[in-house]
Amino acid sequence: MNFMASKQPENSLLGPESDSQRTLYPYVTGTSVVALKYKDGILMAADMGGSYGSTLRYKSVERMKPIGKHSLLGASGEISDFQEILRYLDELILYDNMWDDGNSLGPKEVHNYLTRVMYNRRNKFNPLWNSLVLGGVKNGQKYLGTVSMIGVNFEDNHVATGFGNHLARPILRQEWHENLSFENGVRLLEKCMRVLLYRDRSAVNKLQVQSFLF
Repeated sequence: MNFMASKQPENSLLGPESDSQRTLYPYVTGTSVVALKYKDGILMAADMGGSYGSTLRYKSVERMKPIGKHSLLGASGEISDFQEILRYLDELILYDNMWDDGNSLGPKEVHNYLTRVMYNRRNKFNPLWNSLVLGGVKNGQKYLGTVSMIGVNFEDNHVATGFGNHLARPILRQEWHENLSFENGVRLLEKCMRVLLYRDRSAVNKLQVQSFLF
């Protein structure tokens, strides 16, 4: 039996022009990331749940990754888009290392790069469905910033994504101070994550906490 493939005209709706894909709705997602500066560096916390729609499908999803020598990245939102962002950053760090000039990208440079990537994808109507937190330390300077799915970004002493913006930030505004110790910083993050566990249906009671020191 012979099968013949019919050739579609170039202006057909079924032609190559219609093959581009968009993330119209996120599938597997992670919820809030909360981060703060403390006296010796930065602390970041996130739970390890991955929701398939409204179902808590995965219980050990890591949503925080070190980037280069000076930075730590956390993400909420679509997990596959986060993996794509990590691929972009791997290429960026590799390209930077190839210069071998004794310098390396710090958290401020990586944060600026991420704001450009997110805003560029938003302008193409094909956004990366994530809210990102980028923190780190370089040359004794602490840095902590966030960038949204559409490229809105800012730097602060404490940041949060998702429900954390509404439930954790008020706690941080009330209890954070510049000379916070590591132990008190971890305790404060645990308090925020406990409130999120009570109030956010997508949160789980398994946490990932990482720090970046001077």
